[in-house]
Formats: sequence, C-alpha cells, structure tokens
Amino acid sequence: MELLTDPNVWIAFAMLTALEIVLGIDNIIFISILVGRLPPHLRDKARRLGLGFAMVSRLALLFTLSWIMGLTADLFTVVGQGISGRDIVLLLGGLFLLYKASHEIFVEVEAREQHGPAETDSAELKAAGSKLFWGIIGQIAIIDIVFSLDSVITAVGMVDQISVMVAAVVVSVGVMLVAARPIGNFVDAHPSVKVLALAFLVMVGMALTAEAFDREVPKGYIYAAMAFSLAVEALNIRARAKRQALAARQGS
Repeated sequence: MELLTDPNVWIAFAMLTALEIVLGIDNIIFISILVGRLPPHLRDKARRLGLGFAMVSRLALLFTLSWIMGLTADLFTVVGQGISGRDIVLLLGGLFLLYKASHEIFVEVEAREQHGPAETDSAELKAAGSKLFWGIIGQIAIIDIVFSLDSVITAVGMVDQISVMVAAVVVSVGVMLVAARPIGNFVDAHPSVKVLALAFLVMVGMALTAEAFDREVPKGYIYAAMAFSLAVEALNIRARAKRQALAARQGS
C-alpha cells in the first residue's frame, strides 16, 4: 500500500512506462514489417504472439536482475576492448537487424519490381503455411530478446522496485498491442513508409552494434532523425493524396 500512495512511485511508473513504449516503437515496426509477409488472416495472430514474446522476455529478464547486471562485466578482451555478455547480445542483435532490414529493403525495392507485388500473388499467399508463420515468429522472438535486454537494463537504472518495473512493462506492451495493428496497416498501405521504417531499423542496428563496442549513439539523435524523416514523408503522403484527388476530379 505504501507504493500506491507514494507520488514518487507514480512518477517513476509514468516515466518508465513512457520510456518502454518509446523503446518498443522499433519492436512494433519490426513486427509489422515481418507479419506483412504473411497471409492477412495470420497477421493478427502473429502480432499477438510477437508482442506476447516481447512481454514474456521482458518479465523473464526483470526477474533475473542479478544475471542482467552480471552481463555488464567483461568476459574477455579483444584488442584491448572488454567484451561482456550484454555486448555479445547487442552485437548479435545489431548484426541480425542490419541483415534482416537490408534484405527486406532489397525485397521491397528490387524483387517486387522484378516479380510483381507480393500481396497480389494468391498462389504465394496460399503456400504460406506453418513453416513461414513459425519462421517469422522465431525472428520476432530473437529481436525481442535484444530489445528487451536494452529496455530492462534501462529500467534497472531508473527504478528500484521490481513491482513498478513489472507494471510498466505490462502497461507498455498493452499499449503496443493496441497500436500494432493500425501501425502495421498504415505501413502496408504506404510502401515508401515501409522502406523508411526499414531504413530506421538499419540505423537502430548500427546503433546496437556500436553500443556493443562501448560507442553509444545518443538516442535523442536517432529519434530526432526519425521524427524529421517521418514529418517529411507525411508531407509527401499528403501531397500525393491531393494530386490523386485533383486528377480524379479532372478525369471525371
């Protein structure tokens, strides 16, 4: 009861929840892009499972705080650079994100121009079975671990009470679950936004890789670049919509 009546706890909870939501935006974009490869009737299920993995991985890491803190201790040294367990996870996750985002950009820019839009290929949609579904869920689970590690270590540095951390994680994943579908639909409806989102993931992958070598890129720079790029793309979308509406009126 003391926690519920302490204003400092509520302030910490609000700040941590907001931070977890912000850190989860990358996760939502990644999940939205991956589930876009699935048939429409499987996408909601994949989103729920993906965000379920995100919450489970965050909670599991929260309940192993001593192990998390031990990850920051150097395990070995390479060319004078200390490498910890956290560094290894961030490096592998960053490299995976760089590869996956680059591959998806190639598919969007090159493959679809050569073979036609994937969404209209009914044979391909019907052929997407459980192997594709669980393969995508596996990729989501891998990147969930990376994003969870980063967010949990941040949470440990901000808040002392485990109950506050758990509550913030549950609420933030709930918000992400509500936002995942509209964000995914918006990304699917605007291919240019999808490529922009993939470019963001490349930037996040580079930041994670740099952080693995103790070269931290300030998150403010990354979020500022994302916000500016999204603002420019929003203007482009609005301009295209106006041109299409004008062309429709002139055609009629």
